[in-house]
Amino acid sequence: MSDSRKAATAARMYDYYLGGVHNFPADREAADAVIERFPFIPGAARANRAFVVNAVRHLSESGIRQFLDIGSGIPTVDNVHSIARRIHPETRVAYVDIDPVAVAESMEILEGDDCALAVRGDVQQPRAVVGHTEVRRLLDFDQPIGVILAAVLHFVPEHRVADDAVTELIGSVAAGSHFVVSHSAAESFRLFTATEDVYQRRTSTPGTVRTRAEVERLFTGLELLDPGVVWAQEWRPGAVTQRVDNPGAGGIWVGVGRKP
Repeated sequence: MSDSRKAATAARMYDYYLGGVHNFPADREAADAVIERFPFIPGAARANRAFVVNAVRHLSESGIRQFLDIGSGIPTVDNVHSIARRIHPETRVAYVDIDPVAVAESMEILEGDDCALAVRGDVQQPRAVVGHTEVRRLLDFDQPIGVILAAVLHFVPEHRVADDAVTELIGSVAAGSHFVVSHSAAESFRLFTATEDVYQRRTSTPGTVRTRAEVERLFTGLELLDPGVVWAQEWRPGAVTQRVDNPGAGGIWVGVGRKP
């Protein structure tokens, strides 16, 4: 087994949370250590995936025909291109991830698909992502793009860096583009140091959590769609905005914003 497969990665741990098969013993061991402290994690991961499915479907129904999925992991079950193409068969999708194994496996899955690709990139370097030759070849940045930032910004510990990355991405896309964001909730991970320790010791992507207000700040410069920033389990397009104060064990804050 190569060294890259001996070490756990966030992408493959997420796959394991979802019940996928694209993971290795190191990923399962690290993920189980997190689940032991936070048993709601698999449910939160599934709720996050359901949110992405709902959001991509909504964007597609609203006319978005190209997507940039940053921090995509491995596009297997309910991936962005399969969801969007049920509505627009010619939808183009560029997947971007920092994990070389996830990118390699994504390329295998997407082989022969002229309207989807996978490249390596870091959400903390948005200019390099949007300037990537292959991304530019596939996507038209003069037309609206659906930018997916699902469960990736919590791997950017510095708030300023995360805010600046989103701001840079907003400035790089056309008016009418949408941003789909999900993020681990500080309100749920009150003992976050346990999770943080696992990711810092066993993966190359240390993480953090943010409050609802901090996640809302990521939408600065965007029109936040109803129902606003809510638990992943509660997001439905066009729903009446609700303020849910009980942190419970929702685990993931989510929202969708439109660039005016």
